[in-house]
Amino acid sequence: MKIKKFGSTEAKIYDMVHPIAEEHGLIVWDVRFEKEGAMWYLRVFLDHMERPVNIADCEAVTRPLNKLLDETDPIPQTYTLEVGSAGLERELIRETHFDACEGSKVRVRMIRPLEDGTKELTGILKQCDRETVTLDLDGAEKTLPLSGIAFVRLADFDETEVKRAAESSAE
Repeated sequence: MKIKKFGSTEAKIYDMVHPIAEEHGLIVWDVRFEKEGAMWYLRVFLDHMERPVNIADCEAVTRPLNKLLDETDPIPQTYTLEVGSAGLERELIRETHFDACEGSKVRVRMIRPLEDGTKELTGILKQCDRETVTLDLDGAEKTLPLSGIAFVRLADFDETEVKRAAESSAE
């Protein structure tokens, strides 16, 4: 796993969607511009500080964003716009995600089993840098190389983590 940064298209779209989301009391958790098969997808993942994201939230962001995308035409190829919730067990892929979720319970899946045969761990995220992720596993710290991790996802997501993520993203 590598910590991802916004590509130029994703950064442009983030700058466009951020004020729209903020106007509706939402935060932009992530923007992804991805190719799947022959199709390109522009995916915007939203979060809310105090409650789950619902379909009305997604619609409230989709309509003005779609209009803005049509007017400015920042993406030359054909794509499908998808706006949705970041989800309860969202994947952490960006530095801001790891920073926002420090102290939260996460699930880590390894690419290959560790020496003891363990392939999946659940613990408290202590820290993440460009090379490693450190977890608190019931009082014992375990540092794992990012290069050996398939994914890191939130586990047992609660409102405290929503607020922490929102505050961090707003900075």
